[in-house]
Amino acid sequence: MEIVSPVLMVKGKSIAEVWEKSLIELWEKGCTIPTEYDMPDVPPSKDATMIMVIEEPFSEPRIHLGFPGGMEDLEKYNQEILFGVHDHWIKPEEGKWTYTYHQRLFNYYLPETPQKTINQIDYIIEKLSNVFYSRRAQAVTWIPSYDPKTDDPPCLQRIWCRLFSDEKGDFYLKMNAHWRSRDAYRAAFMNLFGLTEFQKYIAEKIQEKTGKKVICGQYTDIADSYHIYGNSYPDFENRFLKILKERDFYNEDRLKSRSLRSDDPVAITGFEYGKQLLKEEREKGY
Repeated sequence: MEIVSPVLMVKGKSIAEVWEKSLIELWEKGCTIPTEYDMPDVPPSKDATMIMVIEEPFSEPRIHLGFPGGMEDLEKYNQEILFGVHDHWIKPEEGKWTYTYHQRLFNYYLPETPQKTINQIDYIIEKLSNVFYSRRAQAVTWIPSYDPKTDDPPCLQRIWCRLFSDEKGDFYLKMNAHWRSRDAYRAAFMNLFGLTEFQKYIAEKIQEKTGKKVICGQYTDIADSYHIYGNSYPDFENRFLKILKERDFYNEDRLKSRSLRSDDPVAITGFEYGKQLLKEEREKGY
């Protein structure tokens, strides 16, 4: 039987809104197909190619309470991408991590010439600071000579940035992120949160360099395989689909809301807890 993988597209204002829409579309319209990680008696994954267009990445509420994680996980993920707090875990010779996104984006190198590193983010900042409309401001993660042979190759493949100006002369940084594969339920929301923070970081650096106002504009996320694993179905149904039925998208009463502002005291406390956990990791030498 031919398997047809649909190409789905969702749009919205915030990352919480668009992530929610993407999961509903995937659950209702995705195809079922096996994965390389399936265990016996586990149903095949729900899968589709997904395009998510987020018009205002920093509009509130940013946080969806249906994602299977906590505020501390968002903070740790942000610091992992932006500041490389877990780059020292890259030790494939010991059976540990083979990469981090921070390492691939800020210190990209080929295994055969590890002494020659490339800071691709510095290149993007420099390029757009000099030629705002350039179409060449991109960074990649894939290493063709290395990644196909590993058990867990990078899911994120490429980011692409470009500046656009409005009638007032303000600049808007547009960013596209391209993914080979994506766990829609367990990972995608953290990815959206972290990558838009990354977009903000690049915008701020260009603003510092040029002295011109740079605002985070549209973020577009393209995943070739956007999927919910079969072993996630029970949690997805009992957590995500349940909260969808029982709560408003946003309500100031947190017990009635399925989203949360990122400046809410609960979120801020969670972010601080994430920072504390990272501090404890460093102190213990992890």
